[in-house]
Amino acid sequence: MDLEAAAPPRPRGGSPATAPPPPADRETDVGNVRKNIFLAYKTLGVVFGGLVTSPLYVYPSMNLSSPTEADYLGIYSIMFWTLTLIGVVKYVGIALNADDHGEGGTFAMYSLLCRHADIGILPSKRGYSEEEPLLREQSATAIRPSKLGKFFERSLTARRVLLFMAILGMCMLIGDGILTPAISVLSAIDGLRGPFPSVSKPVVEALSAAILIGLFLVQKYGTSKVSFLFSPIMAAWTFTTPIVGIYSIVRYYPGIFKAISPHYIVHFFLRNKTQGWQLLGGTVLCITGAEAMFADLGHFSKKAIQIAFLSSIYPSLVLTYAGQTAYLINNVNDFSDGFYKFIPRPVYWPMFVIATLAAIVASQSLISATFSVIKQSVVLDYFPRVKVVHTSHQKEGEVYSPEINYILMVLCVGVILGFGGGKEIGNAFGVVVIMVMLITTIMLTLVMIIIWRTPPVFVGMFFIPFVIMEGSYVSAVFTKIPEGGWLPFAVSMILALIMFVWYYGRQRKIEYEMANKITMERLGELLAMPEVQRVPGLCFFYSNIQDGLTPILGHYIKNMSSLHTVTIFVTLRYLLVSKVDQRERVLIKRLGPKGVYQCTVQYGYADNLSLKGGDDLVAQVMRCLKRHIAMSTDRRSSVSMEEEIANLEAASLAGVVHVRGKMRFYVGDDAGCFDKVMLRFYEFLHSICRSALPALGMPLQQRVEIGMLYKV
Repeated sequence: MDLEAAAPPRPRGGSPATAPPPPADRETDVGNVRKNIFLAYKTLGVVFGGLVTSPLYVYPSMNLSSPTEADYLGIYSIMFWTLTLIGVVKYVGIALNADDHGEGGTFAMYSLLCRHADIGILPSKRGYSEEEPLLREQSATAIRPSKLGKFFERSLTARRVLLFMAILGMCMLIGDGILTPAISVLSAIDGLRGPFPSVSKPVVEALSAAILIGLFLVQKYGTSKVSFLFSPIMAAWTFTTPIVGIYSIVRYYPGIFKAISPHYIVHFFLRNKTQGWQLLGGTVLCITGAEAMFADLGHFSKKAIQIAFLSSIYPSLVLTYAGQTAYLINNVNDFSDGFYKFIPRPVYWPMFVIATLAAIVASQSLISATFSVIKQSVVLDYFPRVKVVHTSHQKEGEVYSPEINYILMVLCVGVILGFGGGKEIGNAFGVVVIMVMLITTIMLTLVMIIIWRTPPVFVGMFFIPFVIMEGSYVSAVFTKIPEGGWLPFAVSMILALIMFVWYYGRQRKIEYEMANKITMERLGELLAMPEVQRVPGLCFFYSNIQDGLTPILGHYIKNMSSLHTVTIFVTLRYLLVSKVDQRERVLIKRLGPKGVYQCTVQYGYADNLSLKGGDDLVAQVMRCLKRHIAMSTDRRSSVSMEEEIANLEAASLAGVVHVRGKMRFYVGDDAGCFDKVMLRFYEFLHSICRSALPALGMPLQQRVEIGMLYKV
């Protein structure tokens, strides 16, 4: 959220204060404006690629049959109001305000809802302080759960449905990330077949696949570098296509803007009936990529995205579609190649080059959005752990995942080679686009009611029109499922299955850990057992539990009959900051038994936990621990401060060991069929995903892994 300095109060009477703002404030304001304009320029290369290149494939994706002038006017009216209502009103005006610490998308909204009402299924990995600015600014009334919030808190079924919607929205967005590159590049390269009819379809497919492979290979350099390279291309596309559109309007049909009147939509449906309803499956593609506006929020800022959309993207699309429609009214049967046919011959090849480059850039918006939602779900522990690389020290949302990147590359190339035609991919594309938008509408409504406390009248004014409009689109695109729409559903169901299995396994594991966690009293009892010895040395025992100690500790003590003289239980805590100050990096707390401490290592999204040597962590913790012992006034034992520090140094000299526990499920024959399938699949996912604890640069000879089987 934007925090602005409070303005000085105006006098109660007389003229307002006329003192100019301090020069420093004016410079700051000018600097912020310049920064937002520069970011708005960079969004062209990342956020809006898919949306602004949609004219390449909207008309070719429609199954028109002997269209008339009235049909084209009705189609343009539908596209104009779809862009205005969904693009301007819903996303720019409302959705961009429903961010979760700068992150956007359905999973970010789910995280936001979970923080303001107890409706989550799994506890979030993120630690939020009750004193954070967002909560401080809320009134006591706003903090209390609403009636709808209480309903979700009471109903496990409602919470699971909400989680399923968030998962489905994320999976559909990933499906969008597969189809956008395929249809954009394929539609652009298909322009070769106009001047050169001898160019075969397989050649177009091979060229498209090669271009996409190159695009995925440069993702590792980060969004900032990619966007800086791509933004000039998108700027050229964004400002040249409306110029061609204006030329086409003037030449072919100057009165095209009369179609803005909604009565053309009514006449279109009255005249075409069922066929008109089915054509919604093609017109919906005019708004494709708008969901990336919200999902890519973490890569840029809200103001930058709003400036770019309202000042360039929206006018460009309105004029480009108007020009295409004006041309088609005079050439009614050219819709199958509706973009390249309306390009004047003298500028055909320059526009072909720009279109091809723009289509490559268009793929970037959904690729970046896919990285963002994967990162969100991994942080929230709803997706198997994959490598997430932060490519910027300024923006948390600028991320890259090598595994996801190469999976997307294989799937995109597979779609091009498998489907081939843009119309078939368009059928699949429409299903993804509108499902994400409908889920966003439902979750935005929940945010309005539960968090923003919007009056019911305004909630209804938002929810009812958008559900009717997007519901109509959904009903139309569902007829395309046999014609290619099954692909995103198949991908989404596979992803949803993976996420649900991971969620179920994590839930079972957390339930076991919470029910069997080691309390301080239990730890004292274990250490008091006569067979348990305190052996010399310093042990770092890693755990994911912050409230209590992991059950693996009890398993370790019982089987090893020992514990090091100084044992430090280490927990990593992820914070929503770029870098954590060194003075706040390590938090120490003395636990009950002698020589046992709790250590929390806090890190931000740009901190590098893979230290160059395990001794760095040891030295850092040792310094903090000595300082804590020296400053502590809580002397729970007869050991003096000097003796406690001496014991710590002696343990460090005796040797350092890093112990990491791994709890696995043992699925016995007596387990239920559901558990057998789900938990065995979870164990498979767990075996191939990355460790929950980073390596921290620990020397190999100091690492010990302790396994524990949990019988289901």
